[in-house]
Amino acid sequence: MVSILDMWNTMSAVPMGKKAFSLAFSQKAPYFATIRPTFQVVEPNHVELTIPKRRAVHNHIGTVHAIALCNGAEAAMGALAEVTIPKDKRWIPKGMDINYTAKADSDITVVAETDNEQWTGDDPDLHVRVKAQTLDGVECFNGVIKLWVTPKPPKKG
Repeated sequence: MVSILDMWNTMSAVPMGKKAFSLAFSQKAPYFATIRPTFQVVEPNHVELTIPKRRAVHNHIGTVHAIALCNGAEAAMGALAEVTIPKDKRWIPKGMDINYTAKADSDITVVAETDNEQWTGDDPDLHVRVKAQTLDGVECFNGVIKLWVTPKPPKKG
């Protein structure tokens, strides 16, 4: 099976490849498609994507809705987890602590980050740092997505 990182490395190297990768990734969890993310950077411990400001993700004041920001953070975190986690472990999200710090009044860049040491320890609680910025560089969102990282069970048979 092709890994997410291999798919990214192959697709992002060609014209329109980032968009094609983003569409394919969004099919893994179709709700991600509602924000139309475009991944910009996919590497172990660091993922960036953009969310276009468009009417379908607006709130009542015409800015990017808080839940669209959360959806972007979860997509970035999911890609990060897939390309970073050791082969002998598995992950599942177990919560978010998020702060909305300014209006999301433009296209948004969402960043998810971890440190390599977080993935190598025995503590199953792993916090992925997430943040979002407007085109002007204003941070409009920050927090952590909490993962539960455990060893994969032995294969049967």
